[in-house]
Amino acid sequence: DEGRAKAEVHKQAAKQYYIRFAIIDAASIDLQRSVDVIVSPPRRKAKMQPAKATRGSHYPDYRKTDVAAKYIKRGLVLVCRHAPTFLLLPVAASLVLELANMLRTGELLKLWTVASQTDLTFNLVTVVACCSVLLAAVLSFFLLQTRPVYLVDFSVYKSPDSWKIPKQLFFDCSKASQKFTPESIEFQSKILARSGLGDETYLPPGLAQQPPAISMSDARWEFEQVCFTAVRDVLAKTGVHPRQIGCVIVNCSLFNPTPSLSAMIMNHFKMSSNVINYNLGGMGCSAGIVAVDLARQMLQLLPNTYVLVVSTENITQNWYFGNTKSMLIPNCLFRVGGAAMLLSNKRMDAWRSKYELQHVVRTHLAANDAAFNCVVEQEDAEGTRGVKLSKELMAIAGEALKANITTLGPLVLPISEQMLFAANLLVRKTLGKKRMRPYIPDFKLAFEHVCIHTGGRGVIDEIEKQLSLTPEYVDPSRATLYRFGNVSSSSIWYVLAYIESCKGVCKGDRVWQLAFGSGFKCNSAVWRANRRISDKHSAWDLFDHDKMAADLAQHP
Repeated sequence: DEGRAKAEVHKQAAKQYYIRFAIIDAASIDLQRSVDVIVSPPRRKAKMQPAKATRGSHYPDYRKTDVAAKYIKRGLVLVCRHAPTFLLLPVAASLVLELANMLRTGELLKLWTVASQTDLTFNLVTVVACCSVLLAAVLSFFLLQTRPVYLVDFSVYKSPDSWKIPKQLFFDCSKASQKFTPESIEFQSKILARSGLGDETYLPPGLAQQPPAISMSDARWEFEQVCFTAVRDVLAKTGVHPRQIGCVIVNCSLFNPTPSLSAMIMNHFKMSSNVINYNLGGMGCSAGIVAVDLARQMLQLLPNTYVLVVSTENITQNWYFGNTKSMLIPNCLFRVGGAAMLLSNKRMDAWRSKYELQHVVRTHLAANDAAFNCVVEQEDAEGTRGVKLSKELMAIAGEALKANITTLGPLVLPISEQMLFAANLLVRKTLGKKRMRPYIPDFKLAFEHVCIHTGGRGVIDEIEKQLSLTPEYVDPSRATLYRFGNVSSSSIWYVLAYIESCKGVCKGDRVWQLAFGSGFKCNSAVWRANRRISDKHSAWDLFDHDKMAADLAQHP
């Protein structure tokens, strides 16, 4: 017993000895890390150098700047993704013709007779090889084939007339809230006068109350009114029951409660328990295309599935009640809106679907600090929360647009335009960039309709100028901005609703949806019309285009 007690004492002493040394070693490691942090110089952050603005314009002219080769390479990689399928088709066709010719001439029958009486000959080996390659080609074709993505139908929300906010009422409510200084009221007045918004945009009724109703329950109520109505409308149009939906995707940047918005929709419509749902937050005004891209990926994984996509932005809890000018601009532009889209990969939906998704190209500049910080949600000096817009926003948006269309070009432009662009690029590399201006491809040859995100009048004007678009391409976006304001990620769907209601879409027409968002992102989606479309959306009932033109002419 005495020996055991002594051994236990020695064991405890050794244990304490090792623990002390371990603590000392850990402390020395932490000290060394601290010394490394103090001694090592800070890394220099790369800054974006946007193109210089031309005289008389606040926006850079990117038609005179070069494009990065990596974006051209990215577009070519997307084109080459389907190269194996295109190569296997002629190989399989030639093998089928060879076998058919051998059958017509009777060589296959003779070959079979000879093979059954004698040993294998060269011709039999040839037949077996041809059949094997043909089988491999057919299997590869079906394995590499992607499922189609159809837009069965969509719906955009139109608020009640009681939600309308004429410009004068907007200023009256701002003054009555006693949150804004006279200088802030005047600043908002100048912005709103030149914004391109009309007098029939919508805001939640709670913002007109005194004091404003901006609680969590008020924000939930706004979401329910907008999105539940849009979802109910698109389900009624398509005749799809909520329990037939396999995936729900909702994007809303600034309002993300618990339970999630996608769960709220699933609960309200009593969807199946095996529905996959996603809630995208903080991704800005281009999140609608991000949601469509996520739906596309889900439809490649899940056979015979419907995906419900809902795009909106919540205004109630994100109104800025401060006096920092860079954070007051969203108050002047953003308004209530939302859209619901039903996508499918079912072959039997091809005949009734409106569009088929052709391409999605996403460009992200988040690695650059200037681009990352150009749209930020933060508090001002007084602690009031809002969204700050940087002065470099338009320059960074131009950089993102240039990168996006450079990748998109090889996918959609005619071969003639691609050859002219390649020749111009080669000559500029050989003779020097200053001797020849860069060639801007004519995107009017690639699309019949363009849906530009209604980020503001300046955004639409500059895209029209940079891409050399004619007025008929940008009028739908101007009308959406005038009638509904900046409705964030759902704006491209309001533009498409205008095109269907007021212009019509022919079978085979190509539609380009282009959106910008925080991060900074520029995203494109390309659709092809499956049939002739001339639907009348209630959101565009009684719209007066002549009145819009007269109002915009007063504030050039």
